[in-house]
Amino acid sequence: MFSPRVLKSASSLMCRGFFTGQMCRQGKAPDMAEVRNRLREIVGASTNWKDHQQALAERASLSQYLAQSQDELPAKTMKDSAIEAHLPLGTQPALREKYLNYHNSVRFGRILEDLDSLAVLICYSHTWNKELKRSPLSIVTALVDKIDMRKNIIYPDCDIKFTGHVTWVGKTSIEAKMHMSQYHDGAYTDVLDATFVMVARDPENKRAAFINPLKLESPEEEAIFQQGEINKTRRVELSTASLLKVAPTAEERTLVHNLFLNTLDTRTVSFRSRILPPNSVWMEDAKMKGLEICHPQERNIFNRIFGGFLMRKAYELGWANACAFAGCRPTLVAVDDIVFRKPVEIGSLLLLSSQVCYTEGVHIQVRVHTEVLDPLTRQHSTTNVFHFTFRVDSDIPAIVPQSYGESMLYLDGKRHFDETMRSQG
Repeated sequence: MFSPRVLKSASSLMCRGFFTGQMCRQGKAPDMAEVRNRLREIVGASTNWKDHQQALAERASLSQYLAQSQDELPAKTMKDSAIEAHLPLGTQPALREKYLNYHNSVRFGRILEDLDSLAVLICYSHTWNKELKRSPLSIVTALVDKIDMRKNIIYPDCDIKFTGHVTWVGKTSIEAKMHMSQYHDGAYTDVLDATFVMVARDPENKRAAFINPLKLESPEEEAIFQQGEINKTRRVELSTASLLKVAPTAEERTLVHNLFLNTLDTRTVSFRSRILPPNSVWMEDAKMKGLEICHPQERNIFNRIFGGFLMRKAYELGWANACAFAGCRPTLVAVDDIVFRKPVEIGSLLLLSSQVCYTEGVHIQVRVHTEVLDPLTRQHSTTNVFHFTFRVDSDIPAIVPQSYGESMLYLDGKRHFDETMRSQG
């Protein structure tokens, strides 16, 4: 849910001083390169890797500008954070190479990177203090609540427009919603809606920091804010009911038991003799793995690995997993519940594991788990869990779990799939 009145003001934001320089003089919305440049300016990030330690030391001194309570900060409106940014794929052919995929469409992983950058900038615009040259806040992505696709095709040679604004705030966390559209056949058409949740930290990214409260100016904005409260409550309920914490429901237990019965070999009287039902695939045989060495090139403005890069790599592995499973090219339906559990340091060995965990009709639910490996201690630490819903053109084999752990993955995948179908229905 967005405010059309708020989004209408987005293109004029740079003329109120948040963006400066050539694009302000020309009175046009920034492109994504200018968005990232502005982020570096806001936090004082160096473009040279060798200078990063000095830049971090300089940021530590900004702690003196942090508010001791939210009451000290002026309230901001949704209009204050409204931003419009362009991705000129149509008017800048040289840019297309970075976004083009083999199927003559746009690499969605690149779009995830742009959404992550824009979400951070939206939140900085909400907390911007024009009296300070640099922000004392470190704003990082906590989770991607939902990305719903409105269109299957993204053209590689047509301009893209992003708009968005803050829709809800707590004391230290912010919800930002974004909308993406593409200019084609003389008009902009909807492509996707995205909801990100960000958190504010101190300059050294060690503890939580207070952010400006949100001033609501209309019944429409009050409804948008209330939806943010509903989203927060839903996330708490889902976390409380997680299969990592509590047992499955009675209905889910029956489902798992029926799956088990369907795989028993009726010729034997044994619980251990299992056979694969027709048109089915064992879950164990629907995996795909990857490894990334995290180089400085992929760092964010706080000299850790960019969250958008992690999302891109996870999406591409998940897409490849779904493609190999279905035997055809899948299209993305939704992304949901991406949780950033801990930052990924530069130099880390990032292990990615993709699993088809649920199928229904023409839909494939994929879970991608990422973790860092410390080669000295050999310890593994989970950093992210990603959930993707894909669709293909014809029915696909059923995925069948064998162990109890796989059955929990199956139920978790079904929960995410059902939630996606409800939100889009």
